[in-house]
Order: sequence, then C-alpha cells, then structure tokens
Amino acid sequence: MARAKKTPTKPSSEAASPPAIDEVLRQLEEVVQELESGEVPLETALGRFEVGVRLARQGGKLLDSIEERVEVLLADRDESVPFASDTEAENDDA
Repeated sequence: MARAKKTPTKPSSEAASPPAIDEVLRQLEEVVQELESGEVPLETALGRFEVGVRLARQGGKLLDSIEERVEVLLADRDESVPFASDTEAENDDA
C-alpha cells in the first residue's frame, strides 16, 4: 500500500495569532536539517524547500515587526529625555 504524503498541518491557534519568532526559527531549522541530510526524495525536498521559503519570509516579517516595536519604544524613551533636560534647566536657573 502506498504511504500517504506527510503534509504539515497548521494548529488552530496559528489562525488566532502568528507564531513567535522562536517557533518559526525552530521550524526553519528543522526543514534545513531535513534538506541537508540528503535522505529526502526530490519531490519531498521541493515541498520542504517551499515550506522553508515561507518560514523564512514569515520570520523576516516578524523581525520587521519586532524592529518597529523596538523603534517605537526607543522613540518614546527619547521623547522623555527633554523632560529630564527641563528639570536640569530649572536646577541650573536656581
């Protein structure tokens, strides 16, 4: 009897929120190890390569999002610095 193709299934929680960057990287490492082993038939390797490309793109988007969040946090911090300068200016006037 022919073996059914193993296709990755998406957990239902993935629809609710995107996976964390750590999970994407773990899955991508898994795909890379599979492909580097050389034990995978060509058709399966092509499918796994497609999954790897999708994961790499998804990881890139997640990293971009994280970078934006960090920039916002740093911008907020930078905006609060003038308040510290105002306090210092008041102390200098005294």
